Amino acid sequence: MPDSSQPQRLLDLLQHTWGYSAFRGEQQAVIEALVAGRDCLVLMPTGGGKSLCYQLPALARPGCAIVVSPLIALMQDQVEALQQLGVRAAFLNSSLSAEAAREVTRHLRKGELDLLYVAPERLLSQTFLEQLDEVRIALFAIDEAHCVSQWGHDFRPEYRQLDVLHRRWPEVPRIALTATADLPTRTEIIERLNLESAEVFLSSFDRPNICYRAEVKRTGLNQLFDFLAGHRDEAGIVYCLSRREVDRTADELCARGIRALPYHAGMDSQLRAEHQRRFLREEGLVMVATIAFGMGIDKPDVRFVAHMNLPKSIEGYYQETGRAGRDGEPAEAWLCYSLADVVNLSRMIDESEASEARKWAERRRLDALLGLVETTQCRRQLLLASFGESYPQPCGNCDNCLEPPETWDATREAQQALSCVYRSGQRFGSAHLIDILRGGNTAKIRDFGHDRLSTYGIGAQHDANTWRSVFRQLLAAGLLQSTGDGIAGLRLTQASRQVLRGEQSVYLRRDRLRSRGKQPATERTAPQLSSPAAERRFVQLRALRQRLANEQSVPAYIIFHDTTLRAIAEQQPLSLEQLATVAGVGDRKLERYGRQVIEALQAAHEV
Repeated sequence: MPDSSQPQRLLDLLQHTWGYSAFRGEQQAVIEALVAGRDCLVLMPTGGGKSLCYQLPALARPGCAIVVSPLIALMQDQVEALQQLGVRAAFLNSSLSAEAAREVTRHLRKGELDLLYVAPERLLSQTFLEQLDEVRIALFAIDEAHCVSQWGHDFRPEYRQLDVLHRRWPEVPRIALTATADLPTRTEIIERLNLESAEVFLSSFDRPNICYRAEVKRTGLNQLFDFLAGHRDEAGIVYCLSRREVDRTADELCARGIRALPYHAGMDSQLRAEHQRRFLREEGLVMVATIAFGMGIDKPDVRFVAHMNLPKSIEGYYQETGRAGRDGEPAEAWLCYSLADVVNLSRMIDESEASEARKWAERRRLDALLGLVETTQCRRQLLLASFGESYPQPCGNCDNCLEPPETWDATREAQQALSCVYRSGQRFGSAHLIDILRGGNTAKIRDFGHDRLSTYGIGAQHDANTWRSVFRQLLAAGLLQSTGDGIAGLRLTQASRQVLRGEQSVYLRRDRLRSRGKQPATERTAPQLSSPAAERRFVQLRALRQRLANEQSVPAYIIFHDTTLRAIAEQQPLSLEQLATVAGVGDRKLERYGRQVIEALQAAHEV
């Protein structure tokens, strides 16, 4: 018979530990299923509260919850946050000394831990598996579960061995969680982890607070500077394709007065860790990084994510942009891409040693991403459709909704471009093809006799930028494809025949040209406090939070999120009892910081 007191018990745990009076979305349903001992697969967007789905059951069930996590930084961040709440949490990874690791193991054996975070490599070691045989396990949580998929962007081979958990401890419930998984990835998670009987909780993938933008690369860094002008002194991430570009971009940002740090695998590991630590704990820093940075980063106040190159897939793009605005406040995802990105990614797929099935899947993923960046429709609608979710109307918070793009009939230009590809032998890149179309007098044209082609000079009425846009959009539309032979050449596809025969019209979007320094229209507005007095209280509270964080060497947001500080500043509690009613103030934080918060509010009143 179901325990009728269970829902209230879970709400009490939520209130007293985390300081919230109600669950969000499907959190309660997931938690109740896991507490009852049933397996779960949870797909929930970044910032949607996935961690609570296993952290609260870890307190509600007897024993210690074992959390599989892929990154050291993520483990440390989660454990520090839990310890602030008074939860007995620890991690085991390579950052610990031998003695510190033994101490954690002693606490585990004595039943003194509620949650233990471990890397998959350590969990799978025979020694650790035998240690777990000696303790009571509350549950297994497999975080970032998309790492199990060979089709995914963060594939970790060790994740594919985690089915051992079900075989060795069939009675212990498991929960697999991810913010990023299309249908093939979800299917593989279920198969690889033996979760066929699991309850699946699929939340909306929508992040309504993120404004999505994409623009064609022309001046590169100058475009980035224009974008960053709207994010002065705000924390953000700039993703670059190569280590060299990361270093160059970080140097240029610093030279222009923007506090920026580089992060890539070629750096000294201690320096890389220090840069990540600074990004998490200091305010207003910009991290310039390769995609090696970011998975599991819990920093809630990242106000933007910028891409200086085209990502490999929508799944990767969604995961990376999802690091912005975890606190639910307005954020931007900005993408700057070029025809070269499209050609290079196509060539990388063709030249890889992957199976034909894998190449086919990667091409489909790239096609979907090209469709997203080149669309004239609402970007959010296409983004969510790639995850099988229907968004009923234009979102009003992407560039295409805020500034509808102009389209033009480019049927003749498409025919000219395709004909030029065919007549030049279907092996040259766009730069040379554009030279032919515009009637250029280059050595390459003369050497190959391409000045005698019928397509020579027929496109002289358009500048090179227009033709680059045409070729890029023809690639995106599947009317051209990379030759895959290492020289970035282009060739026709079956679909191009209809266009060449005049049986199909081609409409393309005109690339936006934004003037230097001009900010585009946006729905982005920072949260406003109700009065100058509330603003003073908020400033005073932030100063207190930073001091407390510095004293403990933890990120400031682990003490209190900005949303909690704003609520305190607005409500202006006069006692600990009143402060306890503010969302985000649990029992332990009230005990540790309550008096200092009240004193800070009084000091702000006296200013």
